[in-house]
Amino acid sequence: MTAIKMVVFDMAGTTINEKNVVYKTLFKAIGNYTSAVSLNLVLKLGAGKEKHQAIKDILKFLELDQEINSETIFNEFKIMLDKAYRELDVAPIKGVEEVLLKLRKNNIKVVLNTGYNKLVANKLLTKINWKLDMHYDALVTADDVIDGRPNPDMIFKAMEIFNINDAKQVLKAGDSAVDIQEGKNANCGITVGVLSGAQTKDQLESAHCDFILESLADLNQVLKNI
Repeated sequence: MTAIKMVVFDMAGTTINEKNVVYKTLFKAIGNYTSAVSLNLVLKLGAGKEKHQAIKDILKFLELDQEINSETIFNEFKIMLDKAYRELDVAPIKGVEEVLLKLRKNNIKVVLNTGYNKLVANKLLTKINWKLDMHYDALVTADDVIDGRPNPDMIFKAMEIFNINDAKQVLKAGDSAVDIQEGKNANCGITVGVLSGAQTKDQLESAHCDFILESLADLNQVLKNI
C-alpha cells in the first residue's frame, strides 16, 4: 500500500465534540418553516454537506423546495448557529489532539476540512485553542471551493497546497457517509468513518469506508496495521 503523506479530517463530530449543535440548529431553522422535518432526516441528508446545500437537499426531499426559500432559512440558520456557538462549551474529542500531534511529528500533513464556512470553522478552532502549524497544517472549508461534499474539491485543494499528486497517499476521515463519499470521489488511499458524530454504523457502512472506528483517537492502530 502507498504510504500516507496527508490526512484530511472532518471537524465537527470527527475531531471536535460540539454535541451535534449544528444539526440541531439546522433542524430548528428548517422547523420554523415546516413541521415535516425531523432531526433524523437532517442528520441523514445534511451531515457533512455545505449547510446551504444541506437545506436545499432537505427541502427537495420534502418536496417543499418550490414553496420555501432555502436562502432565507440559511441566513437565519447562520445567525442561530453563531449564537449557539457563543454559548456552547466545545472541546476536542478525547484522544484526538494527541493523534494530530503524533501525525505531524511523523511528517504526515494534517488538514482539517469542513462543510462550514471559514468564519465558523475558525471560531471553533479558537474555542479549543488549536493553532496552525502546531495542531494542523491547513484548514480547507466549503467556501474555499465551488463544489462542496461529496465532490472531492476540498481534498484536491489540500493536495494542491502540499504538492501531493497521488490521492492514494491521502487518508480521509469523517463522521458521515458524505465524508466517505468525498474521499472515495477523490480516490483516497484510505477512508475512515468514525462513530463519534452525526451518523450511525449502518449509514457509514453504506458508503463502503475501509475502516469504522469508535473515535479518531483509535487511528494510530489503523496506521500501524497498514
